[in-house]
Amino acid sequence: MTKTNRLAVVTGGIGGIGSAICVRLAQDGHKVVATYHPSEQDKAEEWLAEISKQELDVGIVGGDVSSAEDSAAMMAKIEEDFGNVDILVNCAGITRDSMMKRMTSEKWDAVISTNLSSAFYVTKPVWNGMVERGYGRIINVSSMNGQRGQAGQANYASAKAGMHGFTMTLAQEGAAKGITANTLAPGYVKTPMTDAIREDIREAIIATIPMKRFALPEEIASGVSFLAAEQQAYITGAIIPINGAFFMH
Repeated sequence: MTKTNRLAVVTGGIGGIGSAICVRLAQDGHKVVATYHPSEQDKAEEWLAEISKQELDVGIVGGDVSSAEDSAAMMAKIEEDFGNVDILVNCAGITRDSMMKRMTSEKWDAVISTNLSSAFYVTKPVWNGMVERGYGRIINVSSMNGQRGQAGQANYASAKAGMHGFTMTLAQEGAAKGITANTLAPGYVKTPMTDAIREDIREAIIATIPMKRFALPEEIASGVSFLAAEQQAYITGAIIPINGAFFMH
């Protein structure tokens, strides 16, 4: 493994997809910091102990990305303890599904703040540094439901659609400054969350996917690895689908 001297931060880094991204970026030679919610301290420490067995250069820092203040403090701690952030992967996300007639403002706000506002809260503290150094890779993990909508997910689909607009704006503002910003839009991914779906419902979903399976977290991580590379200096503002031909836009 060749070290790159680049620091990558992955929000939601101890989740199913986030964990695979952290491992892949570390295998690519980057120093990686995974962020986690403070309520998951024990889980994060167990995750780090397991990851450390692979002798990968990975650290953890806690913070609530749905809070502007917590996010700023978290990113300041990361830069103080680990160095300048070169690669930022916004992967933190939650679901609070409900049909519109039962959607509450609490469910709406929770998802918008964690899935969309967090991307701004985490990117803002490191943006100026990227501009000054003339280098940055920002990868936002969205969803195909941000492109197509999904019944029962007005909050989630809106947040992910907003992330696309955020990405394209960053791409325009960072283009002349060595900063790229791109979005990955996964479809269904095999994670503990999808494993928990009732088997008959899961099989019905798989039947509608042309590839007849869910994506693996490692396949999402591969997309992040590609966009995070120094060689990908001219791909920016893109929304890249990883959905097995389930949805094409």
